[in-house]
Amino acid sequence: MRPHPPILALALGAVLALTAGCSSTGSTIAGPATTGTAGAGSPNPSTAPTGATSRQDTTPNADGPCPVAPISVVVSVDQWGDVVEQLGGKCTNVTTIISGSSADPHEYEPTPGDAAKFTGAKLVVFNGLDYDPWAEKAVETLSPKPAVVNGGEVVGLGEGDNPHIWYGPDYVSRVSKAVSAELTTLAPGAATYFEQQAVAWDSAMRPYRDEIAAIKKAPSGRTYAATESVFDYMAQAVGLKDLTPTGYQNAAANESDPSPGDVNEFQTALKDKTINVLVFNTQTEGAIPEQIRDTATSASVPVVNVTETVPPGTTSFVDWQVAQLQDLRKALA
Repeated sequence: MRPHPPILALALGAVLALTAGCSSTGSTIAGPATTGTAGAGSPNPSTAPTGATSRQDTTPNADGPCPVAPISVVVSVDQWGDVVEQLGGKCTNVTTIISGSSADPHEYEPTPGDAAKFTGAKLVVFNGLDYDPWAEKAVETLSPKPAVVNGGEVVGLGEGDNPHIWYGPDYVSRVSKAVSAELTTLAPGAATYFEQQAVAWDSAMRPYRDEIAAIKKAPSGRTYAATESVFDYMAQAVGLKDLTPTGYQNAAANESDPSPGDVNEFQTALKDKTINVLVFNTQTEGAIPEQIRDTATSASVPVVNVTETVPPGTTSFVDWQVAQLQDLRKALA
């Protein structure tokens, strides 16, 4: 399960205070994050290294030079890092704090070096919904304050809602538009450039939308169950009915182990083929999720592997999502 230990706010504030004064002001698009839910299990530390990454000029669709000085942007987690890079193109210098699969954003404690990276940012983008509370705490220590895009606030969710909003197609669209709008506000001289980047991003997302549409065209009434809530927004978007036992879901949401009865109910539904496909997060480890997966395999129920964060070797948000959607479409065929 994923505890949410308190961030060492005093230490973080002290680090940022040493370098304060060089950050720039900006409008704020969203307010403070609220409490959200987490999935069952814990991240698998063997999947990939973590650490802050700083990438710039990575957008292949930027045809010309940026007409203004690039904007310094800090993104909390790599689920949103590539999205922001594509939207900002050559007019942004993007630093992603958690890049890789081994760190759990829920319980991440930024190093002094990570904390210092927030200083000087004109825009900070974080997921919100208590998924990355340390990022919000970092922003609170800055003076003057940067502009902020809080994903949970942008999409209208609040306390107790599933925080995995990067799996919601409509939510991805809303956050993308919010980022583009904030970039344009910060650098109005690059408004046309950012508009072109948004068009290019929309075009790049076409395979993603096509896969979603293809799955939705399949016969209705298909069901799924999941060992975590990570993929739920996407499953709902493509029309799948969630048959994950309620007791198991509640245990996962409360970061506790499901009861033996909950596990037995889950396994029985798999053996009876009531569930058409099992969604399994490969970045978690634990006896219970693995037991559920093994039951599905034994019952010949297709297992679709997904990841909570961008997996190693994947270079773009679109490639990551499309690969998983293709696996889901094949599993439901």
